[in-house]
Amino acid sequence: MAVTELLPEAAEEKPPSQLGQRLTNAAVPIGTAITLLLIWQFGVRFFEVPTYIAPAPTDVLAVFRDRFDILATNFWPTFTISVAGFFAGNLAAILIAVTFVHSRAAERAFFPIAVFINTIPILAIAPILVLIFGPGMTSKVVIAGLICFFPTLVNMVRGLQSVSPQTLELARILSASKSEIFWKMRLPSSMPFLFSALKIAATTCVIGAIVSEWIGANVGLGALIIDSTFNFRSPMLYATVFMSSGLSVLLFSLVTITEKLVVRW
Repeated sequence: MAVTELLPEAAEEKPPSQLGQRLTNAAVPIGTAITLLLIWQFGVRFFEVPTYIAPAPTDVLAVFRDRFDILATNFWPTFTISVAGFFAGNLAAILIAVTFVHSRAAERAFFPIAVFINTIPILAIAPILVLIFGPGMTSKVVIAGLICFFPTLVNMVRGLQSVSPQTLELARILSASKSEIFWKMRLPSSMPFLFSALKIAATTCVIGAIVSEWIGANVGLGALIIDSTFNFRSPMLYATVFMSSGLSVLLFSLVTITEKLVVRW
């Protein structure tokens, strides 16, 4: 007798569709966010909190509707600095990580210096970089890149060194060159580590860009945050913060999509 005859109910059950499962997974965070917004709206209105202290969500939405041109004008400079700093900082980290893996002397000499620089708060080192590179675009890109640099360096070194000694010994026995070991063993094994770091860098580069704009910038989301704070324009301040968060989410999503396309294994 077949198993399906013994368990007819089990045979009739169908697994849930992938679309239904995705909708269910998305409904929970979306419902939570809507609930928090309703609580925020009700709390501000019920307790009659002044707008300059805490605006209601409807006030913030009004800024997006009526002053979106100002937000868009200041969005693009921050976007440019964030992307440029993301690529510059991560590229430098990858190249230095490759150097460290192939030269233990270089790693022992310069890795402690990289750790020391990472311990300096970005708010403290940003004015120094502005003095060195000037108040232009270069200093802002360096600040945004610096905040991305260390996580990528650490993860990339760890990824390049994650190949087992037995695999490396086998490659040497088979007369594999250093370049072949790097491209066919070290680099593929480092990809998951690298993209984990890039996801962190995708959000921190926006922080670096905003911090750089706090020091001598007239445009950008960072400059708009400072202006809105000192002029008590809380709805504009909250809208700018949400715009900055949206930029971080956008960059994080792009890195995640790239990871799925590159790291297929």
